[in-house]
Amino acid sequence: SWGGMINGMMTLSGAWHKLRTDPILRFLVVSLAFYGMSTFEGPMMAIKTVNSLSHYTDWTIGHVHAGALGWVAMISIGSLYHMIPKVFGREQMHSTGLINAHFWLATIGTVLYIASMWVNGITQGLMWRAVNTDGTLTYSFVEALQASHPGFMVRALGGFFFAFGMLLMAYNTFRTVRGYNAAEVDAAARIPAVGAH
Repeated sequence: SWGGMINGMMTLSGAWHKLRTDPILRFLVVSLAFYGMSTFEGPMMAIKTVNSLSHYTDWTIGHVHAGALGWVAMISIGSLYHMIPKVFGREQMHSTGLINAHFWLATIGTVLYIASMWVNGITQGLMWRAVNTDGTLTYSFVEALQASHPGFMVRALGGFFFAFGMLLMAYNTFRTVRGYNAAEVDAAARIPAVGAH
């Protein structure tokens, strides 16, 4: 799996400067970075000593969302931004600025989401493993949840950022698609398909 990630990154050899101006490309490259991180973290969490700390904690939730939001969602979003103008016969999306804003909202939102869950997971794992000298648990489940509350708030903020970015995408897509008028649609329908006889 890392071969695929490295191959994806190396596709940009000699063209890294395009990341400065192309937010769609940023979505694709950052998604590959999240993919590499997730596929490293997953096997690491399978190690017995790591798993004994992370199992049943928010760390697992952070790991899953690094893959779901960071890899799957971001590569899908980048792909859709690339395809939508082509499907609807437009030169580009309505607003590159909105794509850029969406990229930063999605990236920051994902990082906040997963980092807060990593911190919560380690905190929960350590609290649930702590025992007193007589063998009783040092912390109750409720105390572990109370300690996790700040992380839950950060996760909610990250989720809000990500969701707001998706609303920007919906608006940008709507404006791109709606940019058509009836004459353009009729003219596009009369263009013969390549290879049609």
